[in-house]
Amino acid sequence: MLVKSFGAAVQGIDATIITVEVNVSSGIKFFLVGLPDNAIKESHERIMSAFGHKGYKFPRQQVIINMSPADIRKAGSSYDLPIAMGILAASGELSEKLLSEYVIMGELSLDGKVLPIKGALPIAVKAREAGFKGLILPKGNAREAAVVNKLDILGVDDISEVVDFLNEKAKIETTTVNTKEDFFNHVNKDEPDFADVKGQESVKRAMEVAAAGGHNIILIGPPGAGKSMMAKRIPSILPPLSLSEALETTKIHSVAGKLDKTTSLLHHRPFRSPHHTISDTALVGGGTYPQPGEISLSHNGVLFLDELPEFKRSVLEVMRQPLEDRKITISRTSCSIEYPASFMLVASMNPCPCGYYNHPERPCVCAPGAVQKYLSKISGPLLDRIDLQIEITPITFGQLTNKNQAESSDTIRQRVINARNIQEKRYKNYNEVHCNAQMTVKLLHKYVQPDEAGLKMLQYAMSKLHLSARAYDRILKVARTIADLNNSERVTAEHLSEAIGYRNLDREGWGG
Repeated sequence: MLVKSFGAAVQGIDATIITVEVNVSSGIKFFLVGLPDNAIKESHERIMSAFGHKGYKFPRQQVIINMSPADIRKAGSSYDLPIAMGILAASGELSEKLLSEYVIMGELSLDGKVLPIKGALPIAVKAREAGFKGLILPKGNAREAAVVNKLDILGVDDISEVVDFLNEKAKIETTTVNTKEDFFNHVNKDEPDFADVKGQESVKRAMEVAAAGGHNIILIGPPGAGKSMMAKRIPSILPPLSLSEALETTKIHSVAGKLDKTTSLLHHRPFRSPHHTISDTALVGGGTYPQPGEISLSHNGVLFLDELPEFKRSVLEVMRQPLEDRKITISRTSCSIEYPASFMLVASMNPCPCGYYNHPERPCVCAPGAVQKYLSKISGPLLDRIDLQIEITPITFGQLTNKNQAESSDTIRQRVINARNIQEKRYKNYNEVHCNAQMTVKLLHKYVQPDEAGLKMLQYAMSKLHLSARAYDRILKVARTIADLNNSERVTAEHLSEAIGYRNLDREGWGG
């Protein structure tokens, strides 16, 4: 008897419906075809054990299972449940009446428990697009999938629940989530606040500019100057996630298996801070069966690289293309997968190995040439792609003990949101551009036209600081953001002067 059940394969952050065809006929062999990986091939043993514990019979006949389309590679243990349901239906122990109405996914334990899977959200999206009535999946993934409306989400803990439901002997409670209410009740709650930061007003201003235009920023200063503390507060001044951004970001984290069972949507902008021992693949994504890396997990949020020169140079160089294109393409012999990677890069570093080069009070104890060798770990092309480069000096005792309340993140965020609203209106006809940092050269020439005084200032800065053409474009983009924060239609020499000041590390002798 031939029976079909339905599952889904996740590729990138999208899913494809997989038809699991099960044929039980005379014979004694078991065949599983359709490009399954080892985890799927091992499902035979898990299913047999689960059947034994729950009192179901594995057919003592020839079983042929085909996973269609057969030219798409299938990976992971989440196909255990649709294969098991297909086998039971083909052997006559399960009614096939409802099988065509539901996508079924889940990993089986040996005692018949249904274990959580990765990628529940994109699978739910695809199930709705394909016209299925519902999705049967582990209860631990139910809230995540319930973000998708107009689809019955049935969370289960045990294989017997699925069998009884498909035989119409029992019902499974539908999991529902009021997506908008859940999202807006939790968005941007309990974030670190800039009000806790004493002094460093010029650095806060630079971070405000970076957040307003979506610019990358690097902080350089001695240990204890507050680099990491301020970097962790940048998400608190970024505009709140929109619902569409939250959905897209949640899909990436779902595919990577980073969501817990209580999460439906991500409410905060991601803040990822990988250790400097990270590998190239872990940063950009990939592997035998490609998974999103840290740059994709930072999509619509912040990627913080602390102690930038300590990262392997090869790791830093692979970021150059994603920083420009805001996406990463992972190519394999059988497929090519694209992950979004529109993140704000925030980096920090000491000025030298001992950390006290140019310190106002403590002397640098590094050997001659050690400072330049340390700084040259960051290549010129990578430094070019960082719009704001800020030197930080330690705060004084008077600033540290000042009782006056510093400006809060909410106040700064409101100015950032106003500037972003101006940019949204400006680029409303350009689908791929939402903020000044994403401007193309064509848009740059259209919306940033310095006056004569500004051009003279730029010419002097280019020759004095030995800036590249890319750095020139970055200065214009930052100046445009500063003008937006000041609610100015034109970019003046004053705006350009401030933007040039934020390139104070971009001088001869830096980089490779």
